Amino acid sequence: MSKSVLRAGIAKSDITNDSKDAIIRDPLYAKALVLDDGDTKIVIVTMDVTAIGGRKISQRMLDDVGEDFLPNLRNRIQNELNIPGCNLLVNASHTHPIGRLLCNDEEQVDRTFDAVKRAMQNMTEVRIGVGVGHEDRITMNRTLRLKNGKHWTIRHSNPCPPDEEAAGLGPVDPEIGIIKIDRIDGKPLAVVYNFACHLLFGDTKGSITANFTGIASKVIEESLGNDAMALFLQGAAGDVIDITFKDFNRPRDIEPLGTMLGLSTLEGLKKIQTRADVRLNVISETIQLPRRTDIPAAIKSLQIEQDELLKSLRFMSLNFKSFLPLYLKYALNTEYPADYSYRYMQNEKTGVDDFASMDSINKSNIDKYLKNIYAMEKLTRIQDDIETLQKHQQINDESGEKTISAEVQGIKIGDCVIITSSAEVLAEVGLNIKKASPYEHTFVAAYSNGYMHYGAPASYYGKEGYEVTECLLAPEWQEIYEKKANEIISKL
Repeated sequence: MSKSVLRAGIAKSDITNDSKDAIIRDPLYAKALVLDDGDTKIVIVTMDVTAIGGRKISQRMLDDVGEDFLPNLRNRIQNELNIPGCNLLVNASHTHPIGRLLCNDEEQVDRTFDAVKRAMQNMTEVRIGVGVGHEDRITMNRTLRLKNGKHWTIRHSNPCPPDEEAAGLGPVDPEIGIIKIDRIDGKPLAVVYNFACHLLFGDTKGSITANFTGIASKVIEESLGNDAMALFLQGAAGDVIDITFKDFNRPRDIEPLGTMLGLSTLEGLKKIQTRADVRLNVISETIQLPRRTDIPAAIKSLQIEQDELLKSLRFMSLNFKSFLPLYLKYALNTEYPADYSYRYMQNEKTGVDDFASMDSINKSNIDKYLKNIYAMEKLTRIQDDIETLQKHQQINDESGEKTISAEVQGIKIGDCVIITSSAEVLAEVGLNIKKASPYEHTFVAAYSNGYMHYGAPASYYGKEGYEVTECLLAPEWQEIYEKKANEIISKL
């Protein structure tokens, strides 16, 4: 076989929890793409799962895929298929249904390996092209910038901040990175699409679901036909959220979000030309990222803020039963809240100020009660942050290590580069990688080849955003990671 021949194969396996009591909205898949240019073989596996090997580091909160999954899968691929284990990229979509998502540990490896094996058996000559799509309607940065310089993250475990305290939004990356793979006769074989979107809750029932990227993949596959496969590659989505995440006025519906993402990917796909003279390369290196040491100071700062808010709750005369009717009355008519206007006019005419005095006391009590509500909302977030920081201090302490090992993998497919991180990389870091890259098309695949919670920019530390609170890494991690990513990109 000539070395100039480029080949590819695809296959998928159902990895969904197969217990009888599982409520399944749609199946979860391990999808495999094998590429071979005659010199180099590369395997890309995309999985509808929250994290790859996050069981221990999350204290079993992300329990489905254990730490042995990736090394076991790599060993089998290397020993049985003769592909170097370091040439395998495994990416988690980061879907978040409640409860157990997957089949058992042994079956996870068996079924995923089977998909890779079948993909190799189905190799065919292909052409590849790379391009981008655009989608800015379905996602936003979830960590609000406040006027006091702090951050407040939109989550279901705490309220949103008062509107008057919000100053703006952080960045997102609306780019859809697209790798188009056609059979030699021009018929589509596969589409790899890379997009940053935090797949939190699929529906209000808590069903097992691949979330809206599962819908998007289905839209793409049905549109292309020819048994083509769409593989979703999660991006730098650490602080990204779908815009309907906190919509309490209608049931959650992932169909519109997935349809829009799928159609936008197809729109970008139309512009991509494929070619056969595509070369492959892969580099995988391990770096040591420092664990943070500032958690005690961060907890102390939050406790001081907590104490101040608790003290501010004193001297409150109203309870909710008395507050609500007063609030409504004074909101309905700010000029004459207590009674009809003629009563106020009569008092003024006779020189009596009873209503004015009463209104002054009531308005003061209403304002105080509202301030206490805002204080309670802030206390809710602070208490959650303190508990989270204490948990992560425990994780770091129990590790007995000052650093966390992290794989950084770079894959070159023609004029495109994919660079990985095992952290939940935030949008700003992903944008930095793309900006620094000499390649026109650079795609960041976070949640890949491992898991270590969030990777927040160094400048975000001390601002109380959730992504820093939930981070095990010291702020220096960013410079180390970005430097290594840039080195690997230049070597490719």
